[in-house]
Amino acid sequence: MRATDAPILTAAEMRAVEAACFARGTSQAELMECAAAAVAREAARFARGRSILVLGGPGNNGGDAFAAARLLAAAGHDVTVGALGGRWSGAAEAMQAAWRGPTVDLADAPAQPVVVDGLFGIGLSRPIEGEVATAIARLRAAAGFVLAIDIASGLDADTGAAAGAVLRADATLALGAVKRGHLQGEGVAATGALLVDPIGLAVRSEVRMLAQPRIAPPGSDDHKYTRGLVGVVGGAMPGAARLAATAAARGGSGYVVLASADARVPLDAVVHREEIDPDRAAAVLVGPGLGRDDKARRTCEQWLTSNCALVIDGDALALVDVDSLARRPAPTILTPHAGEFARLFGPPAGDRIAAALEAARRSKAIVVLKGAATVIAAPDGSARVVQPPAWLSTAGTGDVLAGLVAARLAATRAPMRAACEAVWLHARAARLAGPALVADDLPMHIPHAIAECL
Repeated sequence: MRATDAPILTAAEMRAVEAACFARGTSQAELMECAAAAVAREAARFARGRSILVLGGPGNNGGDAFAAARLLAAAGHDVTVGALGGRWSGAAEAMQAAWRGPTVDLADAPAQPVVVDGLFGIGLSRPIEGEVATAIARLRAAAGFVLAIDIASGLDADTGAAAGAVLRADATLALGAVKRGHLQGEGVAATGALLVDPIGLAVRSEVRMLAQPRIAPPGSDDHKYTRGLVGVVGGAMPGAARLAATAAARGGSGYVVLASADARVPLDAVVHREEIDPDRAAAVLVGPGLGRDDKARRTCEQWLTSNCALVIDGDALALVDVDSLARRPAPTILTPHAGEFARLFGPPAGDRIAAALEAARRSKAIVVLKGAATVIAAPDGSARVVQPPAWLSTAGTGDVLAGLVAARLAATRAPMRAACEAVWLHARAARLAGPALVADDLPMHIPHAIAECL
C-alpha cells in the first residue's frame, strides 16, 4: 500500500518495535514469514510473469529475501537467488535452508528483468565497495525493475546517506514503518515509489507521513470575518506578495488584505490597503518579496512583537532570530527552504527530520522545512512528512505555499493543522496543474484540491 499516514522510524526505533513484538511471543521466523509474504506479493505484482532475481545478504534482510523467493517459486514464478557470501544465523539461516531453488554467488548472478534487493537492510554498517558494488551496478543496468526490501542496499536508514554504491530501486517496500532514510539524502532518489506493509507490527510514532486532510466547509452562519481575515504584507518585490494573496484568497480565508506600496491586486476580491488592522486579522503573512532593507526590518519587527498569528516566509526569515520567535505570545509558522533554515538554525545536515523538530522546539513555532521531502515539525515533537511533486522546484511556488498556510491558519486557528492542510493542498494543486507548471498556475487549482478534502 502507499505510505499514507504511515509511521516514520529511525533504525533504533524499528529495532525496539521488533524487540517488543518478540517479547509478546511472536517468533523471528513468524515475523520473517509475514515480511516475505508482503515482498512476494509486491514482487509478483511488478514482475507480471517476468523472471525474477532475488538478491539475499547474510542478515535478516537476506532471510526475508530467501523466504520471498520460496513463496514466489511456489506461486509459479521463475526465480533465481543471487547470494552474498556470509554466515546466516537464526531465522535467516532457516529461511536460507528452506530455499530449494537455484542459488548462485552474487558475482555470478544472471541479469534478469526484475530484481528483488534483499542484500542489506537497516543494519548496514559499512560502504558497499569492490566486487559487490560492481555486481549490483551490472544487475541494476540490466534490470527493468528493482524492488527493494525495506530499504535500498547502500543507504543509511536514518539519513539516507550513501558512503559507497547504492542499488537504486524503482520501488521500495518498507516493512513495519517508513524509515527516515527513505525521505532524506540520496534516499529520496534511490527509494523510488515508497510502499509500506505493517507486517503485523504495532507501531506508534509522532512522526508520520502526511495524510490527506479532512477540511470542514463553512457553516451556515459563517461570513467573511468568521472565516478569517488574512493580511499579506508586501514589499520590494510585489509579485511575490500578489502570488501569496491569490493563494490566500483561493485557500479558504474569508477576506484577504494586501498591504503594499504597489496598488495592483491579483483579484478584485483582494482588498488593497496601506496597512493591516492587527485587531481584525486572523493571520498575517510577512516575508514574500519583503526585501531586507531598514524598512523591511522595521516592518518585520513590528509584526514580530504583535499578538497576531504569523506566517513568516522568504526575506523575513533573514530578519528574525530564534530567541525573538520563542518569545512570541501568538502562534507562529515558519516556511523556510534549506538555505533560509540554515541561516536561522544552522544547516539541516544528516537527519532533516531531527533538525526540523529541534528547530521547532527552539523557536516554539511550527516549522515547514521545504524540500524534496517537506517536513512539518511542531514544538511538541510531532512531525509530518510529504514528498511534493518535483515540478514545484520553480520560482514563486513557495510564495503560493506561504499564502495558503496563512489562509488555513485563519480558517482553522490551529497552527499544526493549518500547516499540514496547506502543504497537502499545495502538493495536490501542483499535481492538478501538471508538469512544467509555473507558480501562477497553482492558485486556480487550490479550490479543486480543497473539494477533494470535504
